[in-house]
Amino acid sequence: MTAPKCAFCSTELKHTFVDLGMAPMVSAYLNDEKLTDVEHFYPMRAYTCDQCFLVQLPQAQTPSEIFGDYPYFSSMSSSWLKHAENFANFAVDKFGLNKDSKVIEVASNDGYLLQFFQQHNIEVLGVEPAANIAKVANEKGIPTVSKFFGEATALEVSKDGQADLIVGNNVLAHVPDLNDFVKGLQTLLKPGGSISVEFPHLLKTIEENQFDQVFHEHFSYLSLFTVNKIFSKYGLQIFHVDELPTHGGSIRVAAQHAATGQMPVDDSVATVMDKEMAMGLDSIDVYLEFSKQAVDTKLKLLATLLEIKNSGKSIIGYGAPGKGCTMLNYCGIRSDFLDYLVDISPAKQNLYMPGVHLPIYHPDKIKETKPDYILILPWNLSKEIMQQLEFVRSWGGQFIIPIPESRIV
Repeated sequence: MTAPKCAFCSTELKHTFVDLGMAPMVSAYLNDEKLTDVEHFYPMRAYTCDQCFLVQLPQAQTPSEIFGDYPYFSSMSSSWLKHAENFANFAVDKFGLNKDSKVIEVASNDGYLLQFFQQHNIEVLGVEPAANIAKVANEKGIPTVSKFFGEATALEVSKDGQADLIVGNNVLAHVPDLNDFVKGLQTLLKPGGSISVEFPHLLKTIEENQFDQVFHEHFSYLSLFTVNKIFSKYGLQIFHVDELPTHGGSIRVAAQHAATGQMPVDDSVATVMDKEMAMGLDSIDVYLEFSKQAVDTKLKLLATLLEIKNSGKSIIGYGAPGKGCTMLNYCGIRSDFLDYLVDISPAKQNLYMPGVHLPIYHPDKIKETKPDYILILPWNLSKEIMQQLEFVRSWGGQFIIPIPESRIV
């Protein structure tokens, strides 16, 4: 079998970052009719490039197959909405935006972020590949074109004006062709404009055993070290980095045209880069240890669940996110462990989780069955979810948080 090539630098990929076996596409939720059909499973083996240190999962399906009709709506999370509002207010000040500015968001989802720029009377445009989600955004009054982003889309969109600010939140990891995508950012950006991209930080993924960040919709797992290499190739200079708690630990990178940008490079860039170098993200050794961390985390979670089940207690799962699909399938957690799942998104309710076939209900189901334990699959939102489900304490219900290692709250 021919070895895969790095999605950025085309180096032959020889080193496994983590191998989670075979898994279904995380967004391939099943209805009753499809429950007995044959499911397609794909290898979930992520590699590390030993030249640019990009961690990557080879493409199993095309982006149009994955994102053409997408079940994730950003506005469903109140904490994410607050995060978006805070960023919009920060960006207006940080990047000197006003009523004459234009903000374009790539992978703009349902307009969760751009609505806050509209409140500042700033012109906005969303670029969103999922037609079902773009339709919702347009109905909310947020101009959105339904296209995949790359150089061709950037050229088309820029006919109506380049952007003073381009935002890309949690999209860089979803891009199979990083070169085309970053070239598109360069093309769409005004000479004095800024780019803000946010993505889960590979440093945190490794530090906190977040193996469930790996699934087929995530083609890349990113460090500042590698993103800096990619941006530099296309004449983009990173001038500021924020470390964020979102998605289990993210970074937000601000960049500009190296030749025409006006912003000074501040100390935050060196601060984050130094942390990555201290961990060894510029050498292959640290990447080769991650598979063992994934196995250890899996075994600890299964030991927790087994102890609970052997004591005769009931367990359900909260949330049906992509990371939850990875967690359940890799660990082999099915109806022998969990009675059912719940999810706040109507797009997922009354369907079944891919692979493990656990039914997904409205969260009201919790009040009906009064489970003893609730496994929180979107563990990055644990605080928000536990506040929402405070009522379970009335019957002594407890929560299981699986990452960075299994613990009961």
